[in-house]
Amino acid sequence: MNTISNFVLTLELKTEKWQEDILDKRFNIGRQIYNACLGELFKRYNTMTQSKEYKKIVNMPKGKDRNKKFQELNKKYGLTEYSLHAFVAPIQHHFKKNIDSFTAQKIATRVFRAFEKYMFHESKKVYFKKYGELNSLEGKSNGTGIKFQDSKLVWNNLEIPVIIRKDDEYVQLALENRIKYSRVLRRFIKGKYKYYIQIILEGVPPIKINKKTGKIKNPIGEGRVGIDIGTQTIAISSNSNVKLLELAPEIDNIEKEKRILLRKLDRQRRANNPNKYNKDGTIKRGNRDRWIKSNRYIKTQNKLKEIQRKQRDIRKENHEKLANYILSLGDNIYVETMNYKGLQAKAKETTINEKTGKYNKKKRFGKSLSNKAPSMFLTILDNKLKFNGQKLYKIDTTSVKASQFNHIENKYIKKDLNERWNDFNDYKIQRDLYSSFLIMNVKDNLKEIDRDLCFKTFDNFKILHDREIERIKNSNRKLLSSMGI
Repeated sequence: MNTISNFVLTLELKTEKWQEDILDKRFNIGRQIYNACLGELFKRYNTMTQSKEYKKIVNMPKGKDRNKKFQELNKKYGLTEYSLHAFVAPIQHHFKKNIDSFTAQKIATRVFRAFEKYMFHESKKVYFKKYGELNSLEGKSNGTGIKFQDSKLVWNNLEIPVIIRKDDEYVQLALENRIKYSRVLRRFIKGKYKYYIQIILEGVPPIKINKKTGKIKNPIGEGRVGIDIGTQTIAISSNSNVKLLELAPEIDNIEKEKRILLRKLDRQRRANNPNKYNKDGTIKRGNRDRWIKSNRYIKTQNKLKEIQRKQRDIRKENHEKLANYILSLGDNIYVETMNYKGLQAKAKETTINEKTGKYNKKKRFGKSLSNKAPSMFLTILDNKLKFNGQKLYKIDTTSVKASQFNHIENKYIKKDLNERWNDFNDYKIQRDLYSSFLIMNVKDNLKEIDRDLCFKTFDNFKILHDREIERIKNSNRKLLSSMGI
């Protein structure tokens, strides 16, 4: 079954102050509806888990019968998406001047999707939205509720012009596609809110053309490309180029400023609320007094928000550029799957370093994954491939074991994480680059490395590898220790 591709077009709204006030009011109503739905789901879930039926089903052996019983129980206690739609209907009627029924249903669906992960133990918590935390509302179609019509956002007697430049060919071509539904966004930029409409369109994004040269921007190459992606770096291997790069290299300079502001916020919060803390500096759990936020605290908070926004935008821009570069090398892209959630979690067992005798840190790669977002990069790359009728080939990591295999000796050699080079007697090959080379040469079943293909392409890879190592050594940029150079 062929699935139809969708893409998103984000356009700024030309708002006046009174329109912004209405939108802010609607975002806050949306937040109240969200919290009401979440509170109701918690009530229903707690009632269900205390029932005898639930306890009986929990003790059943895992399988289809148990799953069927759980589905029946969820339906009985109203833990379904459609029962939540019924719950939200009278709430929406109370706010009908601001929130339409389809938008209310979409809020309910959003809550249910989040709570479903909690029910299936895919997430530990589900959070209520604090004031100002809900910054997007979406409709179900472009026929009713939130609509894009005649270059305007039309929503419950509110009409706001959308900023579209006349010379923007990309937007003009994009809007020729069928509109599925629209979303209203609120973003905090440089100390104030800006408002956008996100239009979800059916089809693929238009091809961008360079106006000066008339050539296609970011053309897609042909051939195989292997990717070995880590928590902070990415190794790329193709027949035309070999690269060892840092993921999102431009965001590092933000991290230091972010840490300074977080410490400043903590000092200001403690100075404004001495009654909320114990003598040892811990928060008083029983204290129900309201937190006081001074004007200077809010100013620092806004600075932090702006830095985090910049970090998000820079990271996304870096990922987009890298994805375009990889696509220029080839259209058959292979990658090793990674369990990023597992890497993010702290180590459970306490271990001791044999050399120093000290306890090893339980912290793992949480900050690196948060800053570099390798999973987000793979999503961007996969989406770009889908728009061109291709897909990202994910190899079977347990079968291939690219970081351990030696194609010349045809055997697996286990290495420690700090071993960054493969020794081939006469020469050395950087470990990540060699892994990307092996990944590039997997068989069609994605479970084995094609040794014959490795031997055919290895001499070319060796030349490109040596050239890349020389480039890295001559670069003035501070290198990551994981590169081993």
